[in-house]
Amino acid sequence: MKKITLFAAALALSLPLLAGAQEAAIRKNLSARVGMSTIDEVSKAPMSGLYEVRIGNDIFYTDARGDYLIQGSLIDTQARKNLTEERVGKLNAVDFASLPFENAFTTTRGSGKRKLAVFMDPNCGYCKRFEKDLQKIDDITVYTFLVPVLGEDSALKSRQIWCSDDRVKTWLDWMLDNVAPKGNAVCNTEALTANMAFAKKYHITGTPTLLFADGTRVPGAINTQQLEQKLAR
Repeated sequence: MKKITLFAAALALSLPLLAGAQEAAIRKNLSARVGMSTIDEVSKAPMSGLYEVRIGNDIFYTDARGDYLIQGSLIDTQARKNLTEERVGKLNAVDFASLPFENAFTTTRGSGKRKLAVFMDPNCGYCKRFEKDLQKIDDITVYTFLVPVLGEDSALKSRQIWCSDDRVKTWLDWMLDNVAPKGNAVCNTEALTANMAFAKKYHITGTPTLLFADGTRVPGAINTQQLEQKLAR
């Protein structure tokens, strides 16, 4: 009995070292074999024997030694949940209340009780489609952050919109009716610079990107039915 007790104690003491050895092996092998030299985190995945490898907000899976690498979604078939999608959603979550709303222009319809922040490029076709669908949504406050990621013309249009006397009207005239913004775009455009910095910090690489009041984030345009479901949640 004494030998068994001593063995159990020794095993318990060795577990942290074993976990550290596993992580070290994973990092070493993935770096040497597939060039993953900037791994941010290695942790146990929900599936037994599987380890999550996180690089920024990208998720990969491997075994205990990094001999195999999986890129794709891990699905919980019992709960019918995409565990990878949920994990990435948490990594991408942004505290809605902390958004720099002073760098956005605001549109309110109805009671305005439902909140949505959108990061848009004026030359983005998907943004135009989404803006048209957004007109069908009532009782909403929309904070539009201009992020001109598609080139110099997008940057010029963003400055013209931001420097206009009525930003909302100028924006909607262009996005809905293709009436191009005018003006020499001379005003304080520090907000646009700040928006680009914010997008870089939070890995917002495409437009539109939607941020909901609960902190969840959707990259890309969604239809009105999907938007209503997200807002209701």
